[in-house]
Amino acid sequence: MPVTDAFAEESEEREDALGGRVSVAALNRACYALFARHADAARHERDRRAYRGTDLRVGFDVYLARTYAVSWVFALLVALPTGVVALAVPEATLSASVTAVEDAVPLVETVPVPSLPRLPVAFALAVVAGSIAKRLAVGVGGRYLRWVAAARRSNIERTLPGAVRYLHVLASGSDGRRAMLRRVADTDAYGETAVSIRKALNTAAMTGNVNEGLRRVARDTPAQDTLSPFLLKYREHADQGSDALRNYLRMESRMLGHRQDRQRKRSEGFLELLSEVFIVLLVMPALLVIVLTVMSLIAPGLSASVWTPVGTTTVRGFVVYASGLLILAVGVVASALVAALRPPDQRIEYERPPSKLRTLATAVSNPASAAVVFLPVGVLGGVAAAVLGAEWIDVALAGYVVYALPVGVTAVRRARLDDAKDREIKDFVHAVSGHVSLGRPFGEAVEHVARDVDLGPLSGDVADLASNLQLTTPDTGTDEDLRTAALERFVERVGTPMAEQTIGLVTGALDAGSDTGTVFETLQSEIGRLYHEKRELRSGLLVYVAVGWTTAILVVGITVATSAQVFDGFAQLSSMSDLSGVSLDPTAVDLQRDRFRIYVTTQTTMLASGWFAGAASRGRYESLLHSAILVSLCHVVFRGAGVI
Repeated sequence: MPVTDAFAEESEEREDALGGRVSVAALNRACYALFARHADAARHERDRRAYRGTDLRVGFDVYLARTYAVSWVFALLVALPTGVVALAVPEATLSASVTAVEDAVPLVETVPVPSLPRLPVAFALAVVAGSIAKRLAVGVGGRYLRWVAAARRSNIERTLPGAVRYLHVLASGSDGRRAMLRRVADTDAYGETAVSIRKALNTAAMTGNVNEGLRRVARDTPAQDTLSPFLLKYREHADQGSDALRNYLRMESRMLGHRQDRQRKRSEGFLELLSEVFIVLLVMPALLVIVLTVMSLIAPGLSASVWTPVGTTTVRGFVVYASGLLILAVGVVASALVAALRPPDQRIEYERPPSKLRTLATAVSNPASAAVVFLPVGVLGGVAAAVLGAEWIDVALAGYVVYALPVGVTAVRRARLDDAKDREIKDFVHAVSGHVSLGRPFGEAVEHVARDVDLGPLSGDVADLASNLQLTTPDTGTDEDLRTAALERFVERVGTPMAEQTIGLVTGALDAGSDTGTVFETLQSEIGRLYHEKRELRSGLLVYVAVGWTTAILVVGITVATSAQVFDGFAQLSSMSDLSGVSLDPTAVDLQRDRFRIYVTTQTTMLASGWFAGAASRGRYESLLHSAILVSLCHVVFRGAGVI
């Protein structure tokens, strides 16, 4: 493969510290000249197959050359410190290490070990460590390709059913198959399915044959069980005529819908397992702290000093605070998994306005704006707690609560508004469909609905749509362009995934000349299905909201009861050890210290449980609300019980 063909991508240049220009393309050529020969090796055949399923903008040979170049850099970064450390280790440390190995492994002391010079041994260790690092870096490069391909496959499987339903509506219009595919490719809501179809159309533009573009994408796509057979059958039925294609798309949309339902049930099963593991991982650290406190009476070694980067503590204290960090990590991972299991068409991503004034004005209606505006308020809350003499944990938690509560409340208010709009948009579509079935034009039907039907929070958006559909300007061009612009503005104002999926279907189908009655008949079925899925998902995830709260309340009850009752008894027992004749450490139980430590562990559990519950409910912004409420509740209970 010529070098010039491998670097068709656009070269980017940057200035170095001396003001000269370093060409990235020149670095690519150097890497290619040194390492491109590895691309033809049999050991990289699996990586080449995985690369075909990605959408990387660089050729496989160049990517692999870069990977090998990075692997050599990584090898040097590992080998050089290894050799230096091997030369710098004192003889006493080596002798102690050899003695420890001989004591731990049977029969090792019987093996004769010759005395070798330090320099060759250090060099050998550096070579071995560098070789391992190099192989590891190359392996990670291949693994990355498989990760990207797997992510694309998952995205295609989620978005293909919607794209097929859209094609089925378009099939009733006058567009040819290339124009139908172009409309799907230009719709961002269909994710990697749209990207794959766009690649097929680009190939068709170069070869002049749509069938060839579909065949190549079907060969290279990572979704060999879904997208690949669909593209091949789409090509076959399109050649047989519009009726055959329409019938195939109707059947395929139903089949893919059933497949999507089965995948959703598998995700629910995984979520059940996740919640069970989550409960165990959150309850166990609290119980561990209690057990360590009790064990410290008879195990003085737990009170031994341990050095940490933030200061000196005891073994028991180290375990307590390490457990708190573990709980926070579990909460973050569990929340991320719950968010990942939520279907993409059920997620709402809020965007903060670019203007600072608009960000401030939308702080009570847009969670993304609230997350920025209330950040200084949270800092002030923490400062106020510090001035009042609160412990460091309460200072941090006070700032968190003061910040998280208004952001979470804003998120809940916005989510309820979006839910109300989705509920009304279903009624809006049914009302418009009724007028269209009577023969009224689309714009007139929307005007009738805006005037005669009370759609609650959606009324203003529908009135705006009706007004825009009646406008005429010399710059719009055609009526189709005007209608498309009005519908896109309506979708933007509503701002929910359901509006984007349903009204977007109307926009493309009407522009394609599809039969209006067929469009709205399909639209009624589609919006009913989407609304039912949303309600079903919401009711199913409420179970895991209850799991998060139940876990938090359970841990609070256990820790408060133990701190208020059990610790008092052991403190009295340790103080009377001299009178009772039982050998106990009188300083093992310090009520104030131990209650504070268990309070820290419990509060980290509140944070993790709140994050999990909020992520299961509506997403990361509501996680702030649930965790803030649980943290406040925990503080009130501990303070009311006299534990802190």
